[in-house]
Amino acid sequence: MKDPIPSLEDPLILNGIDGATGQYLVPPVALPAVAEVAEPRRKEPYFDAWRKWLGFVPRLLKFDLPYGVPYGDYTQAGWGVVFPASASDALRKSLEPLIAHRGKRMDAARFHVLTYQPGETAHQFLRRHGAPLGDVDPTVVPYYLLLVGGPDVIPFDVQHSLSLSHAVGRLSFDSPEEYSRYADSVVAYETGASVPNHRQVSWWGPKHPGDRSTELSADSLVAPLVRGADVDDTSFLKVPVAAQAGFASRDAIEQAATREWLLDALHGREERPAVLFTASHGVGFKANDPLQLTKQGALLSQDWSGFGAMAPAHYVAASDIQDDARLHGLVAFFFACFGMGTPANDEFPLTPTRKGEALASAPFVSALPRRLLAHPNGGALAVIGHVERAWGFSITPLGVSKPTLQPFHNTLRAIMAGEPVGHALRGFRDRFSNANSALLAHLDTNTSDGKLGPRELLFQWIERNDARNYVVLGDPAVSLRHNDLQALP
Repeated sequence: MKDPIPSLEDPLILNGIDGATGQYLVPPVALPAVAEVAEPRRKEPYFDAWRKWLGFVPRLLKFDLPYGVPYGDYTQAGWGVVFPASASDALRKSLEPLIAHRGKRMDAARFHVLTYQPGETAHQFLRRHGAPLGDVDPTVVPYYLLLVGGPDVIPFDVQHSLSLSHAVGRLSFDSPEEYSRYADSVVAYETGASVPNHRQVSWWGPKHPGDRSTELSADSLVAPLVRGADVDDTSFLKVPVAAQAGFASRDAIEQAATREWLLDALHGREERPAVLFTASHGVGFKANDPLQLTKQGALLSQDWSGFGAMAPAHYVAASDIQDDARLHGLVAFFFACFGMGTPANDEFPLTPTRKGEALASAPFVSALPRRLLAHPNGGALAVIGHVERAWGFSITPLGVSKPTLQPFHNTLRAIMAGEPVGHALRGFRDRFSNANSALLAHLDTNTSDGKLGPRELLFQWIERNDARNYVVLGDPAVSLRHNDLQALP
């Protein structure tokens, strides 16, 4: 397998395939040119230029729950739902079954219905509700927060920032009926006499010839998670994450990762996995394309015939999920560009102007996870994935010669152990914090320590944004009833 760490001779390849042309959404960029962007040579001072490019970079603090309060128990760590101020009565009523269900399981002081005001930052939201800086007090603002509504009413940036100190999820649907279906589905899963899923993880990872992105994701992400080691490493195999949790594995990598295979897994035509993990290109469309809202973030399968070709038969989109699909009780993790959503503007501008082009007329949550969560036959519990593009830096961080998959491993292992999904994602928050700290050290004019070269500076910035953009769609307090999962026949 080709070295996944780009050198100054290699182009920087951005993930994502254009759903209209079948080419990369963004053509490969020569690294020398990109490095020039990272080191501005204009009249304005160096650090001022970078601060403008980065925007506000918060100095991260360590947040803690009170001593003895377990993060993994939402009844102790607290649960709250956050409605936008514009929420209709019908929207609020649609979630009453879930809100009442959570409220009955916990002390009233740790249960909150909160309101987000337009234009607030995450810090302003927390401060208005009385949250002390640096602490998470479940009786003031709970650790588990469910945001209600799309990024047009509660911005993605607010979700990202709250996730640094809280376990955050989001629900975003087009109608109150879809919110009701999700709420009823979660309550039914958590209160039913049994669960419908098998004790199994399904893995899916296409690998397209000549495509560096899926070579990396198939060989250095999916295969190691399935096997316990990189595809090229036969000297030592660790116990795979599924086996550690006592789960069976069913995988489709490279040629086996077809559209039909994934649709079979989603429709429960053989077994019904409790966990589904996919790594692929996400299909993207330009801002003025009428297919963007319904197809953006669709999962590109092995059926794709290569660059220059594109057809609906090459990917799995929301419209492919039939009403007879059996998704109830599933937790899915999609490693794909725009898999969870799309911001209004490009968050990775690699041009000298440092201005992100418009990606959409307004930010939105992707259709595929919304379809899974509000499915009429019982919805998925949660879907994890990426807002914006997903980069290979999640797999091979800056300066690392081999895949470093601990956040993926720990997230999946925690989910299989029955931890709440929102808290299971904490490893990616730590990665964001670490990358952010490196950038802060670089921008600190009072010290000479931590200064980065142009290439390292660029990669660190991308790695920071990439780690920040992992989100949970669904209630962050949901968890697998792992002890009740069915054994495979």
